[in-house]
This record gives sequence, structure tokens and C-alpha cells, in this order.
Amino acid sequence: MSLTIEVVDALDAVPAEAWDALVGDGCPFLEHAFLVGLERTGAVGPGTGWGPRYLLCRRGRALVGAAALYEKTHSHGEFIFDWGWADAAERAGLPYYPKLVAAAPFSPVAGPRLLLAPGEGDEVRRALIQGGRALSRRLGCTGVHWLFVTADEADVLEAEGLAIRHTHQFHWHNEGYADFEAFLARFRSDRRNQIRRERRGVVEAGVTLRVVEGDALTADDEALAWACYTHTVDKFYWGRRYLNRAFFAHLFKHFRHRILLVRADRGGRGVAAAFNIQKGADLYGRYWGCLEEIRYLHFEVCSYAGIEAAIARGLQRFEAGAGGGSHKFGRGFLPRRIYSAHQIDLPPLDRAVRAFLERERAGLEEELASVEGAVLKAPTGIDPVG
Repeated sequence: MSLTIEVVDALDAVPAEAWDALVGDGCPFLEHAFLVGLERTGAVGPGTGWGPRYLLCRRGRALVGAAALYEKTHSHGEFIFDWGWADAAERAGLPYYPKLVAAAPFSPVAGPRLLLAPGEGDEVRRALIQGGRALSRRLGCTGVHWLFVTADEADVLEAEGLAIRHTHQFHWHNEGYADFEAFLARFRSDRRNQIRRERRGVVEAGVTLRVVEGDALTADDEALAWACYTHTVDKFYWGRRYLNRAFFAHLFKHFRHRILLVRADRGGRGVAAAFNIQKGADLYGRYWGCLEEIRYLHFEVCSYAGIEAAIARGLQRFEAGAGGGSHKFGRGFLPRRIYSAHQIDLPPLDRAVRAFLERERAGLEEELASVEGAVLKAPTGIDPVG
């Protein structure tokens, strides 16, 4: 039976069970409750530069595939940075926006973007890719950008003629550690002692930490998470409040089964928090903030407490967010390759971007080879002997 593509502008048009069956074990930030929450609270939609355009692929009446696409008028909140491409287009007198992106908005987390029903494969993937291409032409967009795709998806997208971009993040992997001390045992003694000093410094500052999740979350936890998020965003000039208070309330009501909050208290009040999402064997660090400046607190709340929670729960992977390569590498996070795919329907810019991506990848390969060499000698200062 032939495949058909439909486009809807609101995910409420798709039953949650049907959409989430396609997401399966994949990215939690593409689950129905998360995406609908962004729409209902106005984080995406009119006036935001994020126009939802969901592709639905059907075989007969059966929903066999989907993709969350957004018509964008800017590049904020994507984390695969193409500002230079937009600037180059402007200098050449070419438009760069609007563009289509396949993404989990505001979430630099890799995972399937070509969502498939069980048993489906490349036929549906290609139909979605072609559907995105056709939608881009119909909307007058300059191209389609598939962000944070899987390696398998990158292969299919490349075969369909898209340019593949290679970047990287730092993730922690559980090597069967019994506890945090077992994890520390793999470090050289100098790094092991430094991490212990950092953790001890937080305790000596009078800070207590605890992990709160699921039904144990309270209104105070929600308020602290929001306060910490806004404090961090407002502190940095590049920060933007992509999310609003209503969205946090939505998550704490409809997504609380996935929330794992690391909160830090001092003197009877919350002073910092890291908002994490757990799904399956994976933990994702998303939003962090502190209301008091306390030395080493960032490392404790965002890294060590997350690792400790992952070990205690038998989780296999902890993604503590984008950026921070050097300090993450020194604390047990190792590099992982990230892929995106780009179709730019502006021939001069497309040629320039493809040439840039070749140079960028060569530099990345050198960087990763250097990191991998350091890992072989002493991974992040990790050494089984010490």
C-alpha cells in the first residue's frame, strides 16, 4: 500500500498514544506531552519564530511515521549553530529565513528525528525526508535542517543528498560502577583528590543536596526550578527565556514521571537546582541555576550528583547538556559524535556550506583523535591503578 504525507500545525490533532508509539524508546523531548506543552504555553507558535509543521506518514489509515518540523524565522534555540551561514547569505544578498528544522525545540539532545512505527524502515524515512523537502518548497523556505539525528538517519539523509555536519558533546557512561567511589577509583590520584575536594567544599559551605523525582516533587521544587532557570538565563547576555513559567507548570503536572530534580539547600532555602529528565537508561541534564554563588556548586549539582543518581538507579548514560567540554572531560564525560543534516536550496550558499563542513569535519577529527589519544593514556585522568 502506498505512503501518504499529511502536515498538521498542532500536535493536539494527533492522539498522544499514536504519536508516542512512534517515539518509542527515543528522545523524551519529542514525546507528545513535551511538544504539546510547548505549544499550549506559547513557547512555540505565533510570535516565537517557531511554527509547528508536523509531518505524518500513513500507509492507508495507519500512522507509520512522523517528524516534528518547525518553520523558523531565526536560529535561536537550535544548538547546531548556523549563524555564520545566515550572515554569509545576507552578505551575498540571499535570504536565509524562513527555513524548516526538524528538532526537539530548545533541547540539544540526539535521537531519532524520523519517527517510525515498529517494523518500519528506510521506505518511511525517505518518504518523510521527501515530505520535508516538498513542504519547504510549498512554504517558500530556503531548505530543511535535520538536527541531532542518529548515525543511521544521517546515512539515509546523506543518501538523499543532504550535507552531513559532524559535531560532538561530552557524555558520561556507566561502566558498571557500584557507587561514586568506584567511579572515582578509575581516576588518577590527583584528579580523584580534586573531585573529592570539590565535593567536600560544597558540604563545608553548609549546602545539602537531595534528589527529588516523580510524585515526590512539590510546588516548592517547581518554584525553585523556575527561579534557577530564569536566574541563569538572565545572568548571561546571550541568554534568552525560551521557556515560560506556564511551561514549567505543565511539565511538573504532565511530565513529572520523567523529572529528576537535584536541589541544593542552605539555611533552609533552595539555592540551586539542576532539572534533569530520565527515560529508560538515560539521564538528560537540561536546566541549571544557582541563587547564591558557592564555589564548586555547579560541578556538584550538574555533574557529580547526576552521576551519583545515575549509578544508584542503574542508568547507563548521563548527558549533562551541551558545551563545557574541558571541564566535563576532566570529570568523566567522554566525547560522542553528533550529527545533523542540511539541505540548503540556495546553490551558492549550499556549495559554500558543503566546503565549510568538509573543513570543519577535518578539524573535528583532529580534535577527537587528540582526545581519544588522551583517553588511551589516561582517560579524563582516569587510570585503573591511580
